[in-house]
Amino acid sequence: MPIFKPLSEDEIGKINDIKQEDRHMPSGATIIAPGERNPCLYTLYRGWAFRYRILSDDRRQILHFILPGDLIGLQSAMFEAAQYGVESLTPVHLCVLPRRGVWRLFTETPQLAFDVTWLGSREEALVDEGLLSVGRRTADERVAALLISLFKRARALGLVENDEFELPITQQHIADALGLSLVHTNKTLARLRRVGMFARNGSRMRMLNLKALERLSEYVDQDLSPRPLI
Repeated sequence: MPIFKPLSEDEIGKINDIKQEDRHMPSGATIIAPGERNPCLYTLYRGWAFRYRILSDDRRQILHFILPGDLIGLQSAMFEAAQYGVESLTPVHLCVLPRRGVWRLFTETPQLAFDVTWLGSREEALVDEGLLSVGRRTADERVAALLISLFKRARALGLVENDEFELPITQQHIADALGLSLVHTNKTLARLRRVGMFARNGSRMRMLNLKALERLSEYVDQDLSPRPLI
């Protein structure tokens, strides 16, 4: 089953009409800066990124990991300034969509407007899963849930082969996403690796016991039906 649902020629034309440009950025680049005014929206075509909030003493909470096909900046487009930042984890290819053009979809193409709403709702569901981890799961359960979620999202995009994929996040990213200290994250990953849940070589991650990780985290599969691409 293809992950992205097909678009009509008219829908493709509408998207091309509002598209401003393609943009390529290196890893570690700021896609949206905290407090940035009137930011554009973006569709991530290639690469990985993450959305985060940061406190005055530089403590950071990663809110969401962004993979190809995800829409970036919908929340910030609702306010005068971005309430969060977005940073690339790898080199990325972005489609730049001025928010004024995106709003045109709501008056001219209701189906595409629904697709924008669907993408926002899907991200909210993923953030809800992260909130459940931070609020109620143990450290082992948090790490298991995050790894399962990223693995299944990558697999749906065709980025997994023989249960192995490129996972371009560090232990610090995992700690900041799960509300754990770096030391606790290191010990938790080592414990799960030691009992045969996964193997990691650099940025390559191989899942060895998916069923056990799912049972540990009580992970519930997200809807895998074809989804929109703006």
